[in-house]
Amino acid sequence: MELYDGNNRQTFGPGDVVLIRKNQLLKFIKRVSTALEFKSLSIRIDDAMLQQMSAQEAFQAEEKVQTATFIPLPEAQHLRYFMESLLQYKDLLENKAPELLELKVKEALVLLFAYDKNLKKVLFDFADPYKINLEEFMQKNFHFNVKLDRFAYLTGRSLATFKRDFQKIFQTSPRNWLQHRRLQEAYFLITQKHLRPTEIYMDLGFEDLSHFSFAFKKQYGQAPTELLKG
Repeated sequence: MELYDGNNRQTFGPGDVVLIRKNQLLKFIKRVSTALEFKSLSIRIDDAMLQQMSAQEAFQAEEKVQTATFIPLPEAQHLRYFMESLLQYKDLLENKAPELLELKVKEALVLLFAYDKNLKKVLFDFADPYKINLEEFMQKNFHFNVKLDRFAYLTGRSLATFKRDFQKIFQTSPRNWLQHRRLQEAYFLITQKHLRPTEIYMDLGFEDLSHFSFAFKKQYGQAPTELLKG
C-alpha cells in the first residue's frame, strides 16, 4: 500500500505499522499483487477517547509538535501482533460489541505509548488547525478531492474567510482555480510524462473520466487523448 500526502510518498508492505495524524489530507493507493492477498486493518481513535486518556494521565502538552502526515512505526512487533489479533474479533468489533471495541482502542493507545511515549505529544493535541499560508497549502493539496469547507478548516479559516483570502491571493474563486490548476497539472503529465488520462484523472481530483475530458478540451481546445497522440 502506498501513502501520499502531497509531498511525501512511501510504500508499506506486509506487517508494517503506521500512525496517521488527524486533520491531514492523504491518499491511499492499493498496489495489487497476484502473489499475495491484500489485507489492511485500521483503528480510528476519536478525540473523546484521546481526551479521556489525556485526562487520566494529567498530560500537559508543552508545545505543538510538527510531524509528518504519517509516521511509520518500525520494529513495532507488539503493535503488529496486537493488530493481527484483532482479526479474531472481526465479527464482534463490527457494531456488535461496542464495549469490546472501546477496550481494544484503549489497548492500542497503551501499546502506542509503550512503543514511543513522545507520541502523546502528537495524539494529545486537541487544538484546531491554526491559520497557515493559503497559497502554499493549496499548491501542495489542489489534487485532493475534498469540499471547500474542509480546505477552509485545514487552513485555519472559516469558509467565508477562506473564500475572501483566496480571492485576494489568486484573483479568482476557489472552484475555478482548483479546476484550472488540476487541468494544468494534467497537461504537464500528459505532454511531459506521457501518462494516459485514465492514469491521472482520479489522482488529480476528478470523479469521472468524462468530466475530466470535457473540462480538459474546454481549457486546451483538444481532448486529452488527442494531445497524447500528438
